Amino acid sequence: MNMLFAETLRKLRTDKGLTQKLLGKQLFVNHSTIARWESGERLPNAAMIPRIAKCLDIDASRLYQLAAESDEIPNIIMVDDNEVILSHGVTVLGEVIPNAAITGFIWPTEAIEYAKSNRVTLAVLDIELGTASGLDLCRTLREINSSTSIVFLTAYPDYALDAWNTEAIGFMVKPMTPEGVREQLKKLRNPYLTGGSDT
Repeated sequence: MNMLFAETLRKLRTDKGLTQKLLGKQLFVNHSTIARWESGERLPNAAMIPRIAKCLDIDASRLYQLAAESDEIPNIIMVDDNEVILSHGVTVLGEVIPNAAITGFIWPTEAIEYAKSNRVTLAVLDIELGTASGLDLCRTLREINSSTSIVFLTAYPDYALDAWNTEAIGFMVKPMTPEGVREQLKKLRNPYLTGGSDT
């Protein structure tokens, strides 16, 4: 739960003399969504933050910062059957998202077991995992937790169409770069991972 963001949002709203219902109307969301944000149960998505900031006359970067200071350390996994690529990818993710717990897996089955006992916020998946398929792994992870954001990583751009037929939010061509990761983070269902940058 993110009480820093929740309490700040509640204070800004009440200081403006707005009810949850009125703020919801301005943002085009249901007042129950505002209630979930203010209880710390949920965080608004990345596209919503600037709209909230405009309604409440606050710098959007301040809201992003508060969202990043979540009480919960986000879990990120990367799955790739190439140890060198996996090691490099985990390092890049750690550089871009230093506030996260990042775990790498060579075997999809291990990633699935981890996801069953840990709330995975972001999964970066190779599409070809030996005899296994990253596309199938994507579906399994989303069945375990529908709020998990999936980004595919592959050496073959031709796979992009297959990737978009899943519920993935993005697609990166190897090698993984910090810039590429930052671009994908803009699409996250849980934007607090960005450390500064769902309804």
